[in-house]
Amino acid sequence: MSDRFLGSLKLLLPNWAVPWLEIIELGAQIVVIVSGAWLLAMLLRRLIRRLGAVYSLPPELMMGARRGLAFVIYAGAVLLILDRFGVSGTVLWTAFTGFAAVAAVAFFAAWSVLSNIFCTLLIFTARPFRLHDHVELLENGEKPGLKGEVVDINLIYTTLREEGGGQVLQVPNSLFFQRVLRRWREEPSPRQ
Repeated sequence: MSDRFLGSLKLLLPNWAVPWLEIIELGAQIVVIVSGAWLLAMLLRRLIRRLGAVYSLPPELMMGARRGLAFVIYAGAVLLILDRFGVSGTVLWTAFTGFAAVAAVAFFAAWSVLSNIFCTLLIFTARPFRLHDHVELLENGEKPGLKGEVVDINLIYTTLREEGGGQVLQVPNSLFFQRVLRRWREEPSPRQ
């Protein structure tokens, strides 16, 4: 609001209401920002729906476009609101990129562990093998690979006991989805 309007409004208000004028102005600005963002999102949603109908676009594409545009609009509204409270966009951007860089490095460092944990969930749900099955991981179609009885499955490794009851192998769970897997319910007969 202009200073001239605020000055004339201050003259009309009682003395006890003057300190509340800045809070009312801030609240009105926030209401205008949120209403404008909601209205813009609704208009773009209708536009996307019409474009999808005219050009026969896949529903997944339209849903992704609606969600992406809504995210951009509401993120912009949040930044405008924070600016009204005196928070600098530059400071927010610097903090966000710093946190994103640290998260990316941490994710990259933990990628193999996360991959093994995800593959464990797949092993338990898809059930390519179970405890006490005999499995063989083939290097390629013909070359023999790791072979043994499944004696344990944990979050990172599957433990195989080699034939003959001797040594155990701890195989990362992600390896079962990267190689060809051969499975037997009982101990395989020796190869001739």
